[in-house]
Amino acid sequence: MAASALALTACGGGTQAASGGGADKKIVMGFAQVGAESGWRTANTKSVQESAKTAGVDLKFSDAQQKQENQIKAIRSYIQQKVDVIAFSPVVESGWDTVLKEAKDAKIPVILTDRAVDSADKSLYKTFLGSDFVLEGKKAGEWLVGDSKSASGTVNIVEIQGTTGSAPANDRKQGFEEAIKADPKLKIIASQSGDFTRSGGKQVMEAFLKNNPKIDVVFAHNDDEGLGAIEAIEAAGKVPGKDIKIITIDAVKDGMTALSAGKINYIVECSPLLGTQLMDLAKKVLAGETVPERVVTEETTFTQEQATKALPTRQY
Repeated sequence: MAASALALTACGGGTQAASGGGADKKIVMGFAQVGAESGWRTANTKSVQESAKTAGVDLKFSDAQQKQENQIKAIRSYIQQKVDVIAFSPVVESGWDTVLKEAKDAKIPVILTDRAVDSADKSLYKTFLGSDFVLEGKKAGEWLVGDSKSASGTVNIVEIQGTTGSAPANDRKQGFEEAIKADPKLKIIASQSGDFTRSGGKQVMEAFLKNNPKIDVVFAHNDDEGLGAIEAIEAAGKVPGKDIKIITIDAVKDGMTALSAGKINYIVECSPLLGTQLMDLAKKVLAGETVPERVVTEETTFTQEQATKALPTRQY
C-alpha cells in the first residue's frame, strides 16, 4: 500500500495571495533535487513535477547530480530569479547555513523535503517534510532481532550505507544499531557506502564477499543497493534471501518484486510521493499560515507475502 499523506493542520493566517500579488498569481517554486541515483529518487521527482502541475505551481527544477555545490548554485539562481518559495532535498546534512541565510535575507521561504539539514538556526527554513529515517533503521533492526532469535552463534551483518554524510545514511545506521543492540550475537562486521546506487551496492558487496568468508545478513540503506548486492551474491554462487538474508529500505517496485520472489527478506517503506504535501505546505507558508516545523510521512513495512499482495497496485 502506498504511504498515505498526513493531514497538515495549520492555524491562523488568511487567504492572501503569494508574494502579495493578485489572487490568480501563479506560485513560482524553485526545486533543487539531489539527482536521479535510484528508483526512489525518480519517483520522488515525478511526484513533485506532477503535483506542481496539478496545483498550478510554476516549477523551476534542477538536478544536482548528487553534488552539494550544484545544489547551492541552483538555490542561488532561484534567489536571483526571485522565486516565491524554494524547496530542496539536501545532498548532505551540513554546509547550508550561508546559502539559506541568503534566501532568508531575500525573504524567500525554504521548505526541506525528504532530508534534513544540520543547522542550529531553525529560522533558516519553514518546515521539513519527510520520513523518520532513524525509525526506518530501527524497524529494519527490530525485524532482524526477531528473525535471529533461534540462531546459534554470531550473526555476521554487512551494511551497505547510503551517501556519506547524508541524513538518511546517518540516521538509518543509527536506528539499526540501536535496535540490534538488543541481541549481542548480531555483529556488523563491515560497513561501506554504496552511494544509494545499484552499481555502488554491487561493487561494495563484491568487496565484502571477497574479504569476509561468512556473511549471514546484508542491511542495505536502500532497495537499489540491495538489488546490486543480489547481483554480486548470485555471481558468487550463493542464493540471496537464503544463504545471505537481505534487508532494505524504500519499497520501490523493483525492490518489492525481489522481495516477492524471496531474494530480499524484508523491506521498510520510505515513500517518495511527497509532491502533494509539498505543494500544500508551500501554499500555506506563502499565505502566512503557521505550519508544523516537522511533517512526518506515514509508512509501513513489507514481508514477502505482503509485497506480493501490494505489487499489482504499487505506484512507484
